[in-house]
Amino acid sequence: MIRARRGAALLAALATASLTLSACGGDDGGAAGKELRLWHYESPDSAMGVAWNQAIEEFKSTHPGVKVTFEEKGFEQIQKTAQMVLNSKDAPDVLEYNKGNATTGLLSKQGLLEDLTPEVTKRGWDKMIAPGVQVTAKYDAKGTMGGDKWFGVPNYAEYLQVYYNKDLFEKHGVKIPTTYDELVSAMDAFVGKGVTPFTNAGSEYMAHQFVYQLALDKADRPWVDAYQRYTTKANLTDQAWTAGATTFADWVRKGYVAKNSVGLKAEDAGVAFISGKFPMMFSGSWWFGRVAKNAKFQWETAPWPGAKLTLGSGGNHWVVPKGSKNKQLAYDFIDITMKKKAQNALGNGGGVPVAADASAITDAKAKKLISDFDALAKSDGLAYYPDWPVPGFYDKWVAAGQKLMNGTAPAEVLGGLQKDYDGGAPK
Repeated sequence: MIRARRGAALLAALATASLTLSACGGDDGGAAGKELRLWHYESPDSAMGVAWNQAIEEFKSTHPGVKVTFEEKGFEQIQKTAQMVLNSKDAPDVLEYNKGNATTGLLSKQGLLEDLTPEVTKRGWDKMIAPGVQVTAKYDAKGTMGGDKWFGVPNYAEYLQVYYNKDLFEKHGVKIPTTYDELVSAMDAFVGKGVTPFTNAGSEYMAHQFVYQLALDKADRPWVDAYQRYTTKANLTDQAWTAGATTFADWVRKGYVAKNSVGLKAEDAGVAFISGKFPMMFSGSWWFGRVAKNAKFQWETAPWPGAKLTLGSGGNHWVVPKGSKNKQLAYDFIDITMKKKAQNALGNGGGVPVAADASAITDAKAKKLISDFDALAKSDGLAYYPDWPVPGFYDKWVAAGQKLMNGTAPAEVLGGLQKDYDGGAPK
């Protein structure tokens, strides 16, 4: 998803901030006196934010006289304005952007992004990124992921997992689940004690990501490929989708998810979990660093109980706009984020690096985070995000999640999504 999503996706509420840095030292092959304009939407205390701030410092030390203008954007801000900005003279040289058909795929098809394939092979990035993670970085002429040209470079990966507040589980005498049936039993136990099990955000991605996961529990890889990559015609009213939508609506009625969370943002939901108000949060690995830094309770993470498929992919990636005035500087910066120093910092900060030195990751929880992802990737368990297939689908999915929470019949919600999907899929 959007994060998806995602992504760092939870940073949509961040205000735009600008920071201009002056670089010093090193060699840029004659680029002295130029400027690198960089956008991303990671908070300074997130794993990616920490690693990329280090990368900026390294860029400064290797590119004398180059001014670096960094602008921190919100996830939703870039999601909604990228097409307009990248088609103007205000386009940055390099920015973090969401992966998928509806975002990077759409902009690549519109000719707004640079084809990075020559740089990827020249700098060996393709050797660092696992095949399953490459899927969301490469697009075909129709803008469908899994194509033959690189339009993004992910230096991290991401996936959804359940964050558990172990103190609340212990306080209420509830066992942390390892199967779906145990999850339902745990939720019933919490509701019986007057505790809402899951934090949630209906006005952003969290609600509809529940729906997708519950559908994935009834699905397989061909189902995912049909929906995400158009390998066959996707039926959004089939048994799996119906189970996902119906089960989520039932969860709201049973109090597993609070109905009054329908208007909340992802930031609200995440902060509520971190403050200790909920036993569980089902969301992305992009939250890991913030939970590790700010939670005052004992906690752990694990993939969705019993899942063979779950939401995840290569991370949001670096893209270079066609309108970039300093493409070589952009490539140099991306290259720094792919090196061991930044990769190891990302891993130790709670991210999922694509090319870290495993022995350099010292935190036990971070090691588990990475190993859980590696196991999912190895088993072909990454199913991407529900809003990816067609342009504008994110807003449709947000509305769908809210409708389900407010009592609209699942068949009606899914029927509407089918029309939007069919209308946006490549012809």
